[in-house]
Amino acid sequence: MITLRAVHKHFGRTQVLNGIDLEIGQGKVVSMLGPNGSGKSTLMKCLLDLVHPSSGEISIGGLPANNVEARKQISYMPQVARFAENISALRLFDFISDLRGEHPDPSWLIQHFALTEHVRKPLGDLSGGTRQKVSAVLAFLFDTPIIVLDEPTVGLDPVSRLKFKDLIMEKKAAGKTIFFTSHIMSDVEEVAEELIFLLEGRVVYQGAPATLLHQTGQENLEHAIAHILKQEEA
Repeated sequence: MITLRAVHKHFGRTQVLNGIDLEIGQGKVVSMLGPNGSGKSTLMKCLLDLVHPSSGEISIGGLPANNVEARKQISYMPQVARFAENISALRLFDFISDLRGEHPDPSWLIQHFALTEHVRKPLGDLSGGTRQKVSAVLAFLFDTPIIVLDEPTVGLDPVSRLKFKDLIMEKKAAGKTIFFTSHIMSDVEEVAEELIFLLEGRVVYQGAPATLLHQTGQENLEHAIAHILKQEEA
């Protein structure tokens, strides 16, 4: 579903991605982990064709990532969404639907995230957590085979986080591929069936969470990641 071959990216003299080779299969929930500055955001932007690799190839569903049809296969939720503050969530949903040429009914997602009383207010009047839920509605609104999420549960209250994770599992059951980053290890442990650990622009681990715990001899992901970082420093 998603393939990266020998992907490099540098900004001037700074090497950010250093020969990334990855395959992410259909119907999987995959979490990309790594410390700040490891290249996660750049890799994700390359997938979305927001940043062009310096070299290498990226394909989405067999098509180059910069192909219009490839981009139509992806729904995206940024860590911090920047919306026009004078429009309502309902108008935003209509606007994005018009851009995509699809008009799904957002009602069930509005109810799912308890947004009914907020969707007619200007987005600038909403709290950060409520705007995050608006962004979540957009991520799950369209019937795309791939859903890319950047720190999606940051700012969500505990109930909304549970509802968000329920949606991820529903989409997985429907055969969707979910690719997300998160620093909240409890969320990763609950939903991810595969991990990609990035460090200094390199993939140092790709596989099941249970395998990583076994290899590092740790009881949870937080300690397993700390173990990897200590080994790399040594």
